[in-house]
Amino acid sequence: MFRQQRIAISPSQISNHQIHLTREQYHYLIRVLRLTDGDEVIAIDGVGNWWLANLKGENANITQQLTVDTELPATIILLTALPKGNGFDDIVRICTELGVAKIVPILSDRTLLNPSPQKRERWQRIAQEAAEQSERAYIPTIYQPVDFATGLNLFPSTHQYICEGRGNYPHLLTKISPSNDLPHPTIIIATGPEGGWSDKELELAIASNFQPVSLGKRILRAISAPIAAVSMVTGYWESCGNY
Repeated sequence: MFRQQRIAISPSQISNHQIHLTREQYHYLIRVLRLTDGDEVIAIDGVGNWWLANLKGENANITQQLTVDTELPATIILLTALPKGNGFDDIVRICTELGVAKIVPILSDRTLLNPSPQKRERWQRIAQEAAEQSERAYIPTIYQPVDFATGLNLFPSTHQYICEGRGNYPHLLTKISPSNDLPHPTIIIATGPEGGWSDKELELAIASNFQPVSLGKRILRAISAPIAAVSMVTGYWESCGNY
């Protein structure tokens, strides 16, 4: 699509058709990428707007607003139990590339990780970088970790699915057929921790109108399951004529 370097900015950085670069942005563009005055960059505000701009000193002059059509006609919200180690970094990065809109880390009964508050800032930076790389118009929002019961009730939707590796449940793809689709649905997907959801959590999800679904006959890792689920949903939207 566009070959120019992309940078994420805050809308507050724009005034009089000029982007006021932060010290970090200026250092990255000039010192790291070796760009000079007159070089073009693309500025992304993370909420749907792209601009083409020319570097000028510590600013960038906007020359054109760009039209970008890379977002899905559906809002995908991922509730995913925190895996061990730094696996959540990969979930954020790859699911951002795939088109997810919001990611909520879940502290489940079997969650072993208890992240510090600074982790969210790291995850949001990863989402920003992944959105820039994949030419997204929107940067996903990464939430602070919440307990399972709270996560189930954060967003209203008639399309709510909890992925379960064991049990005789319908495949996720059979539940997002065209007959069930609204013009722009919000689709909520919940994926579990190592060892899967507890019986209590699964019962609570069903009571909160989540449909248990399967991602296939194989048992996926806690890192693989959210990526597989989001891939299925985005693949459906990009191949069935609704994109």
